Amino acid sequence: MAKNPEEEHPVKAFGWAARDSSGVLSPFHFSRRENGDDDVTVKIFYCGVCHSDLHVAKNEWGFTNYPIVPGHEIVGIVTKVGKQVQKFRVGDKVGVGVLVGSCKSCEGCQQDLENYCPQLVFTYNSIDCDGTKTYGGYSDVIVVHQRYVLRFPDNLPSDAGAPLLCAGITVYSPMKYYGMTEPGKHLGVAGLGGLGHVAVKFGKAFGLKVTVISGSQSKEVEAINRLGADSFLVTSDPAKMKAAIGTMDFIIDTISAVHPLLPLLSLLRLNGKLVTVGLPNKPLELPIFPLVLGRKLIGGSDAGGMKETQEMLDFCAKNNITADIELIKMDEINKAMERLAKSDVRYRFVIDVGNSLSHP
Repeated sequence: MAKNPEEEHPVKAFGWAARDSSGVLSPFHFSRRENGDDDVTVKIFYCGVCHSDLHVAKNEWGFTNYPIVPGHEIVGIVTKVGKQVQKFRVGDKVGVGVLVGSCKSCEGCQQDLENYCPQLVFTYNSIDCDGTKTYGGYSDVIVVHQRYVLRFPDNLPSDAGAPLLCAGITVYSPMKYYGMTEPGKHLGVAGLGGLGHVAVKFGKAFGLKVTVISGSQSKEVEAINRLGADSFLVTSDPAKMKAAIGTMDFIIDTISAVHPLLPLLSLLRLNGKLVTVGLPNKPLELPIFPLVLGRKLIGGSDAGGMKETQEMLDFCAKNNITADIELIKMDEINKAMERLAKSDVRYRFVIDVGNSLSHP
């Protein structure tokens, strides 16, 4: 008979979990494995709230294994290291992102692209190498193999830096891979949420001209004055959309709801690239004519490997890039999830785990 989560491992842990497709989270006692020779134990101080946390909590992608403790934008302090651990010491500020395990030997792992490993172990709602479930960062402590722990730069704030561990790398990786780093080129950022607002900041740091593409006119002032975008294009204005046809070199599409691709493809120049990183829960329609007639490309990208994630954190530290956040307490998470479902957040919720996660 399987052990319950609290008795599975020797290290007692506490967090908030969703237990069914209502997605409602509540206090949850469980356990973590003992710190092994290659492990790092992290006391969690902050954890970002990713849109995928909401999808998984409500089983909108169809593979949730309840109960789940969400959270994969984790920042904390090292409290214990294994005897094989060289890179980290007790007291170090560290981050844990989307993954906590991989096979370490496949093509992806050998290229430092662990996020594409067929045996990828996600930080939560996944099966670890010992056959037990993984639980995420809406909790007080986590134990992670050293390969999947990141140095968190001292000059990056722990709270506003936490979303970089998913939102940040999810836009940084495709921007690097697809060449969206050439100064003077024109980047469109579709969707101004947790991912989109960081993509704007990266675009400006790379020296690009950045246009925010959004269905909400109300975001224009903030996009330009607060985030530094060069221009704003509202998709509901046919005249402005028509005037912008063929003006952009790249578009990074961060929209996680079902939406038409044709208007975005029309904005691209010859040889333009549309790269999607949002994950709608239904297929999008792919118009072929604009691809063929403009030699355009549609690509995708999923987070990033450990080496590139560390590079991204260091880049953010050098360029003073952080997420714009709303800091919440653990017991405010359900209200935050309701607001997130309505896109009512500027631009990322972060849970103050260290100061608000109290045992019942």
